[in-house]
Amino acid sequence: MQGLSLKSLRSHYALVPLFVSVVGGAVFAAFYVGRLALKNPDAAWDRKNNPHPWTRIKPDQNIKFYAPGGIDFKNLKANGPDMK
Repeated sequence: MQGLSLKSLRSHYALVPLFVSVVGGAVFAAFYVGRLALKNPDAAWDRKNNPHPWTRIKPDQNIKFYAPGGIDFKNLKANGPDMK
C-alpha cells in the first residue's frame, strides 16, 4: 500500500513527522491506559481481598499522573477520620 511502507516514506518525506506523531501518540495512550488499569486505586482487580482500594490511600501518597501546582505530598496530613 502506498504511503505505509519504508520505500514509500523515503520518497514522501512530508509523511515522516505524521507517522512519528501518530505512533508516539499511540504509544503514550497505551502506556497511560495501562498505568490507569494497574496503578489507579479506582480499578479494583481483586474484589475478594480488597473490595475498596481507595480507602487505603495515605495522605502523603501521590496517585496522580500529573500534579500541577507543585504540591508536596510528603508533608500532607490526613484531614479526615481513619477508615481502618
